[in-house]
Amino acid sequence: MGEILPNQRCAMYVCICNAITDHKIKEAVASGANSLTDLKDQLGVATCCGCCADLATSFLTANAGNAHTQMHSSIAVER
Repeated sequence: MGEILPNQRCAMYVCICNAITDHKIKEAVASGANSLTDLKDQLGVATCCGCCADLATSFLTANAGNAHTQMHSSIAVER
C-alpha cells in the first residue's frame, strides 16, 4: 500500500482551500484558460485565502513559454 505504480500520476495540491490539484490546473490551461481570472472562474483557485495565486499563475507562465518555444521551433532558418 502506498506504492506508486509506473502508470500512476502523482498530484500536488495547489489550492488547499478548494482542493485543486496541479492536474486540474494543467487541464484547465490546456483547455484554454490563459489568466488567473479564468482559473478562478473555472476552478475556484485563489478565491479563498489567495496563498496559491502565485503558484497557479506559474502554470499559465509555463504554458505560455511552451507555446512560445513550440512556435519558434517550427521556424526554418536558411543559411
